[in-house]
Amino acid sequence: MKINTDTPVLALGGRENTVALVRNLGRIGVTVRVSGLPGCAAMDSRFCRERLPLPENEKPGESWRRLLLSPDRHELDGHLLFACCDDSLEFITENQEALRARYILEDFSAELRRDLLDKKKTLELAAEANVPAPRFWMVDDAAALRAIKDEISFPVMIKPLKTHSFAGTFGRKLFIIQSDIEEVVEKYELARRHGHEVMVAEMIPGPDDLLCSYYTFIDEAGEHLYHYTKRVLRRWPVNRGGAVYHITEWLPEAAELGQRFFDSIGWRGTANIEFKRDVRDGKLKIIEVNSRFTAAHRLVVDSGAPIDRMIYCKLTGQRVEGFDHYEQNLRMWYPLKDFLAYRELSAMGKLTFLGWLKSILFRKKVLPDLDLFDPGPTIVGVMYAAAGPMRRLAKKRKLKDT
Repeated sequence: MKINTDTPVLALGGRENTVALVRNLGRIGVTVRVSGLPGCAAMDSRFCRERLPLPENEKPGESWRRLLLSPDRHELDGHLLFACCDDSLEFITENQEALRARYILEDFSAELRRDLLDKKKTLELAAEANVPAPRFWMVDDAAALRAIKDEISFPVMIKPLKTHSFAGTFGRKLFIIQSDIEEVVEKYELARRHGHEVMVAEMIPGPDDLLCSYYTFIDEAGEHLYHYTKRVLRRWPVNRGGAVYHITEWLPEAAELGQRFFDSIGWRGTANIEFKRDVRDGKLKIIEVNSRFTAAHRLVVDSGAPIDRMIYCKLTGQRVEGFDHYEQNLRMWYPLKDFLAYRELSAMGKLTFLGWLKSILFRKKVLPDLDLFDPGPTIVGVMYAAAGPMRRLAKKRKLKDT
């Protein structure tokens, strides 16, 4: 099918998801520009027509507001905007009306987008939709925390209501506490001291390969453009980090629960929901929701689900060509991080070296951003990762000082 690629795209933020987006749309002739912080490797792709870097010493939303909404800047008017990180989702949501006057956006409810960026609201919406969810507790102070110690089943998480701002402070998505209520109090007070709203949340037990995701896009009429599922094989750090080994697999139960959730709340636009199967009762329970492309975007597209192209066509008023099936058992692999996951699992007695090798050898795989014809993102990604320990050390020193 011939696609009209006249409408340019501006991708805001993101990491490997943005790299995949830029390549996929750039290869079919779409003009793609990228604006992000250092580490946004898509800005170094050969398919990125123009890089618009953000200063590190300023909140991304402020930089994007100056770039996109200044009355004396109009060179980007008419672009289709893709939010590729939570900061850009928040920026577009809070400035929806002004942005719509100059750019092309998805149809979405600003209230629902705010709710899905808030972990407490997300769990409340799940309850209303009759979708199983972990238990959680909202408390006001240390005394209230100690008062519920008999209700809590360890391990638990100190989980921020807004993950992206918490991760910006601590370099991690949450705190996990194995058995000590005083450690729960300590981590709760640390988070609150830095201005983060948090909740105590039940941690769903079981290995990381019980995690799975459902993807869809719902148009203005409530129709789903596609249904897609995959699952996780390993994460690093184990039980709390990002996925480092994914696999495509059609999972009807996850698709049914995901569709129920989004249809129940009246969602419109890009949608991804993650579940974990609880070994105690066998139920899939909601973990988080994203209204953007995820880190596994290359896996999704390479398996035969060109969801970014479909959304581009939908938002530019063109006929959308869907897909009937996608490749099963295709894997996306982060070699170094997965080796570190193996080391951690090995120390726990849960994975042997032979078992790890069997899981990766002779398996059809894609890497997050490796492309010999577009090496820039890989080079930048390696350099940024190499500087990671120094960034984390500086962050720890800053936290210690405060």
